[in-house]
Amino acid sequence: MPIIGKLLKKTTEFSARRNALKGLDFKDQIKVLSKILKFAQETKFGYHYDFQSILDSENMVEEFQNAIPIRDYDQFYQTWLHRCLDDEADVIWPGTIKYFALSSGTTGSPSKRIPVTKQMIRSFQRNTIKQFTSTADFNLSDGFYQKSLIAVGGSSKPEKKGKHYEGDLSGILKKHTSVVLLPLTKPDAETAAIKDWNAKLDRMVEKAPEWDISTIAGIPSWCIMLMERIIEKYDVDSIHDIWPNLELYLSGGVYVEPYLKRFEKVCGKKVQIMNTYLASEGYFAYQKRAESNGMQLLLKSGIFFEFVPFNRDNFDEYGNLKPEAKALTVDEVIIGEDYALVISTNAGLWRYLVGDLVQFVDLERREIRITGRIKQYLSLVGEHLSLDNINMAIVKTAEKLNVEIPEFCLYANSQEQRHYWCFGTDKPIDNELVMKTVDGFLSELNDDYASARKYDTLKTPASYLTDVKNFYKFMEERGKLGSQNKFPRVMNEHQAKEWRLFLGV
Repeated sequence: MPIIGKLLKKTTEFSARRNALKGLDFKDQIKVLSKILKFAQETKFGYHYDFQSILDSENMVEEFQNAIPIRDYDQFYQTWLHRCLDDEADVIWPGTIKYFALSSGTTGSPSKRIPVTKQMIRSFQRNTIKQFTSTADFNLSDGFYQKSLIAVGGSSKPEKKGKHYEGDLSGILKKHTSVVLLPLTKPDAETAAIKDWNAKLDRMVEKAPEWDISTIAGIPSWCIMLMERIIEKYDVDSIHDIWPNLELYLSGGVYVEPYLKRFEKVCGKKVQIMNTYLASEGYFAYQKRAESNGMQLLLKSGIFFEFVPFNRDNFDEYGNLKPEAKALTVDEVIIGEDYALVISTNAGLWRYLVGDLVQFVDLERREIRITGRIKQYLSLVGEHLSLDNINMAIVKTAEKLNVEIPEFCLYANSQEQRHYWCFGTDKPIDNELVMKTVDGFLSELNDDYASARKYDTLKTPASYLTDVKNFYKFMEERGKLGSQNKFPRVMNEHQAKEWRLFLGV
């Protein structure tokens, strides 16, 4: 192996050991909050909520929580963010905000415009380097550190709107990629700038043999789709016939387990999976230890984290936050409880309700896992079915029946008092047996669901099959194909109606 690869590996191992338990103290979070409050104290938001008084108080965190309400995107947009999009200066962050990331959202939901500041971009750059050093724990080869990373993301050319630019976060960040990492990052600028997803995919397939890829990053469905097309185009057995040095997959955005069988099928040898929690609103966490799927929160990276217990005291039956809801700090959480994530950031988001649910799996190491979405759960008759329950039931069913269910969704029918499931597959499966097995596992995983099914307040779930390609065609028709866009696992009434019309069921 070239000596530079060995040196890079040794450097990452040293950095990983040195930083193993750094940045995990709650004092780091207090410093972050103090820093962003000071930075924004002369903004209109800062004057309105008297940041100076918060900074001068004996208990800054408590005063901060008492002064500022928690808001979701729509509430924050209506009260403050719309002014930033009109290019007004000094609203939520000093100066005018130059970039806005169009959030991925889910199919049927409009894109959100999330502020991106130079301070936030710097945080992303630093965390990318830190994550690179964390690969030392994944037993990768010396040569890995000299190969390229391919990011399966959106267009790299944000569009100008007034005095600011709007586009995919991946595109905004690509404009600010470190000169050190730029030569190792694929696709090339010309390919990355292609807006049409299928055209971009075709171009990446054409260029694939020219690239020596060691890492692939992105949402599972799109990464797998790219690799499947490469295999088909060049008539090879696996992606390793084209990219023999592929060793690492950086997964983010969705629960990866339902995709693992399909992922393993395209690989000729083992590829390590490293989970990341990167959203349009910030870089929240990533997996540091190969033996743990938990992702360590980045407590020193310009984001102050809060956690609202996802229970009846804080949320209504529709997933809406109650006015009296209380948020906890990272020092007050417990293992195994679902929390709605709230953030205040160095891009001017203040007590912003992200929409994700997380659980802590290791308190000392501040490790979390994503368990679902606030709005993506079902409670038609009090079954309180979470996305985590749903994902686990699908994984267990696939294992038990030895079948592949790469895509699926479900929705509630209030008139019939039952759930409707749609399974997307490219191979014949026994629909009734799959549904019965999923129903059984859900009863094991969730006592409320089991009770609702036992006493027939929740009727036997119904299901139907469709070709997995229909999931992608549906997204394409709505301009949501590719990039960081995600198909909704749990559909609301409007999404379900569109989906049924599309399938003709």
